Amino acid sequence: MATLVRNGIVLPMTGGTTAFDPGSVLIEGTSILAVGAVDELDADPRAAGAEVVDATGHAVLPGLHNCHLHSGLLRGTAESMSLWDWLKTYVDPAHRALTPEIAQAASLHCYAESLLAGTVSVVDMWRFMEGSATAATELGIRATLVPYVADLEGYDYFETIETNRRLLEHTATTAGGRVRSWVGLEHLFYCSPAAFRAAADLADEFDTGIHTHSSESIWEVQESLKQFGRRPIEEFYNRGILGDRTLVAHCVWLDDREIELLAQTGTSVAHCPCSNMKLSSGPARIGDLRAKGVHVGLGSDGEKENNNLDLIEEMKFASLLQKVTTLDPTTGDPWDVLAMATIEGARAAGLGDVSGSLEPGKRADLITIDLGGLHTTPVLHGRDFNVAAHVVFSANGHDVRDVFVDGERVVAGGRPTTFDVATVREQAQAAAEELFERRAALAGA
Repeated sequence: MATLVRNGIVLPMTGGTTAFDPGSVLIEGTSILAVGAVDELDADPRAAGAEVVDATGHAVLPGLHNCHLHSGLLRGTAESMSLWDWLKTYVDPAHRALTPEIAQAASLHCYAESLLAGTVSVVDMWRFMEGSATAATELGIRATLVPYVADLEGYDYFETIETNRRLLEHTATTAGGRVRSWVGLEHLFYCSPAAFRAAADLADEFDTGIHTHSSESIWEVQESLKQFGRRPIEEFYNRGILGDRTLVAHCVWLDDREIELLAQTGTSVAHCPCSNMKLSSGPARIGDLRAKGVHVGLGSDGEKENNNLDLIEEMKFASLLQKVTTLDPTTGDPWDVLAMATIEGARAAGLGDVSGSLEPGKRADLITIDLGGLHTTPVLHGRDFNVAAHVVFSANGHDVRDVFVDGERVVAGGRPTTFDVATVREQAQAAAEELFERRAALAGA
């Protein structure tokens, strides 16, 4: 049976500032059948007998794409430290203590939080990701699973090229293509040149993407120049991993040549403004990247370096960070930032043909956002239309009311249909307590 999401303010994100106010979206099965004005879709014979979701007073837009996430359970315990001290003191010891069961509970928790805030797709770099695949399948989220791979001395507790291969063999794609695996490289200073070559070969073999971090701090650039005589993105190019199936997180400290390399190779970027601010990493040159045609999506980064996975909040910070660092109030336009969270994010994650915009033939990945709060009042139409600005600057994840992924209504009226919040929270709490006990025991060994 078809579903008609009816009489909302539809922002299809198909280019420019197009809106149907009021508008509707007609879906059937996993796909979008039609998008347009209310009267037009009411008269569409395919809408006869459809289940109606009343979107009056709501924005209707494509689901959000989180292009860089780390599942985890360290929220609120790793504060006020620089990036490399933070990794050494908190994050890497937790990786040593991690078990498959704890890792799965962390993914379940993060994916559930993401769905409730309107995120339909995550690119998750984590470990023991067979459990992540199970969690994503159960909850109904679209997930790209990327193992942390590291092979340099001292990082033997991370994933390896071989465990990455096993994940690809086990779940290159599953859940009707909604859950898939990529090749992951933790970092330039965690991985040897041989690991980079093997990663590129593995991605070619399985016809899949590559995800890694780069240029998050000034120190990385200095150290790369010291060790390799090249800046990090130049070193990535030298090691053969840049290309239209590669997504690089952060890219804060780039020079003009590196931006050109990303553009020339078709490499995409995941921008994580909250994490970059919290860790004092710096502001990425988002305007320059997008001006060169680089696909830039938004990422929350991990729960530990952001403290929530609210991509609507991330949009606001993405805009404001551009404005304050360029001293140009015309940057960070709401429609541009919405594009980064939807269609550009989908393209960066290799899903641009599947998701990211509301148009016939694409998968039915869409959300509704309640505009009835004091913080989203007034709602204006016509010449004074302000809904795009409300979504970016005023709304937050708690305003999300409905979430469809592949046509399945996984959140209805603000309540999940595929999981119980209390159960997920209980499991995450128990897993976190076990993780911290294991980490303390290892530290005392």
